[in-house]
Amino acid sequence: MLAQLRAARYGHLLALHILLLCAAGWTPSVIAAALFCSRSSVYRLVADYRAGHLDLGLAVEPEGDAAAVPPRRNRASLKRSLRALLKRVPAAFGWCRTRWSCATLALELRTRRGISVAPDTIRRWLHQLGYVWKRARHVAKDNDPERVTKLARIRSIIEGGMPSAALFFADELDIHLLPKIGYEWMLRGTQTEVMTPGTNEKNYLAGALNFVTGQMVHVVGERKNRFLFIDLLKVIDRKCPTAKFTRVYVVVDNYRIHTAKAVVEWLAGHPRFKLVFLPSYCPKVLST
Repeated sequence: MLAQLRAARYGHLLALHILLLCAAGWTPSVIAAALFCSRSSVYRLVADYRAGHLDLGLAVEPEGDAAAVPPRRNRASLKRSLRALLKRVPAAFGWCRTRWSCATLALELRTRRGISVAPDTIRRWLHQLGYVWKRARHVAKDNDPERVTKLARIRSIIEGGMPSAALFFADELDIHLLPKIGYEWMLRGTQTEVMTPGTNEKNYLAGALNFVTGQMVHVVGERKNRFLFIDLLKVIDRKCPTAKFTRVYVVVDNYRIHTAKAVVEWLAGHPRFKLVFLPSYCPKVLST
């Protein structure tokens, strides 16, 4: 229905409606709500009329949110051009941006096709094409030259099926004690207050997942250093008695505490423990 309305008032009819309602004493907010347009369109059209720049006898192509709706015969072609733009980053077309916005897509379409399309129209088309507005995510490089060899070693341990061997995946993380503030329900005009501890404080946790049983073991410390990792190894040592497990594999990343001198010395005193290192920057461990 909105698409048919915008197509029906193609040209200067929207300007006529806005000017007549302004003359009747309607406010810009009420006009925008009644005519399904933006308040900026109302202000701009009134300003153009007062400045004598608006010819109500000709079809006008407003700019911005009230840009003219393209003829129906061009919409399928424009949507195909829109898909082609979204397959590439804005920098490929000379934009100093990392992501597309509706306004940027409208400008690029006007530059390449010579047809003005409103950003709101672009937004509707994107929803029709199955696109949603959400945050992107960072991905790590996957360029370790020994990636295949390291992953093959992990697979061989998993597929070996030695009953006297245990396999753990270990990692460390930071625990921020400063409470996070997110969205919650509040009465209008009020705002919940959350007391902060002053300077942000952190604790550190090291954990290991038993690949066979799915159980997690962990330790907590005030610093993320070699001693925190050694404490984790000691907990794993207690959980895996020597009489039952003659070999304990611990898969870790390439963080420097895993190769510290104190860790090497501890491993030398516990020969059944063996560290298995992941590839550098390997977000997908066992996918390929």
